[in-house]
Amino acid sequence: MKMDVMNVRRLIPTAALAGAVALGATALTACSGAGAGSGKDGKLDVMSSFYPMQFLAEQIGKDHVKVDTLTKPGVEPHDLEITPKQTGQLGESDVVLYLKGLQPAVDKAVAQSGVKHVVDAAKLTELEVHGSSGHDHAHEGEEGHTAGEEGHDHAHGEAGEDPHVWLDPVKYAEVAKGVGAALEKADPDHAADYRKNTDELLGKLTALDTEFKNGLQNTATKTFITTHSAFGYLAERYGLDQEGISGVDPESEPSPARMKELQAVAKKDNVSTVFFETLASDKTAKSLATDTGLKTDVLDPLEGITDKSQGADYFEVMRSNLKNLQKALGSK
Repeated sequence: MKMDVMNVRRLIPTAALAGAVALGATALTACSGAGAGSGKDGKLDVMSSFYPMQFLAEQIGKDHVKVDTLTKPGVEPHDLEITPKQTGQLGESDVVLYLKGLQPAVDKAVAQSGVKHVVDAAKLTELEVHGSSGHDHAHEGEEGHTAGEEGHDHAHGEAGEDPHVWLDPVKYAEVAKGVGAALEKADPDHAADYRKNTDELLGKLTALDTEFKNGLQNTATKTFITTHSAFGYLAERYGLDQEGISGVDPESEPSPARMKELQAVAKKDNVSTVFFETLASDKTAKSLATDTGLKTDVLDPLEGITDKSQGADYFEVMRSNLKNLQKALGSK
């Protein structure tokens, strides 16, 4: 009997401890459910695929989110390979924000992540196919290559759709609206703040659209030549004609036929400048410029921000792009 009493005494603290653990777990679960995100600081963990998505998350989420990106500064997004560590981080995120069709490695990782809140920017606005005459390359055929355009450096969306929507402030605003709605759904406690921040961002994008519209309204020419054919939406929005160099891989040389064609275009349309980007070599642009007697300048597709970028964020770089376009096109 004495032994039984001792056993009971031993069992009481154990039972009490178990009860305390159960209560603690219940409280922790309730607290986790009420909090914004899974991070230790209670913030919503947002994983973005590359800079334009990262920028939206930061502008709309502000203090309520912790934003990380799969594409580090200086890395060419189209060629991104995801590490096992990044795959793990992706799976632990509260929200994943990406643009399907731009980065095949990201598309695959997101599909396997199991994250509840996944936002595909390609579904938040209408994607278009930009033809090779006057606008973007026609991305047709196997793996998104245009016939005869070897060295094409990235896959595009289904049916050859152009993913570079962020270079059109109007389309980028449509994406921003969708991102704001997604953050509200993932973190309803701060929905009012997300709406306020989204509205502020939309106002800035509207102002940027007006600047481009007014700044490019009267120009000596409407044609620009670029090594990276990322500006189809921008060209269409503001009545310009984009001519991309065949073989958009920065390390590949334009074909003799394309070189001859661009020389004719430059002469006919009074083109003064060949544009190149900051994240890739300017070798192709300089090669064409030397053979055609043209100048070179930067037109940044804004796929990443580095210390070489002509601005510290989306708006600054876009305004630099506008200034460089005005100079090259002979803005009046």
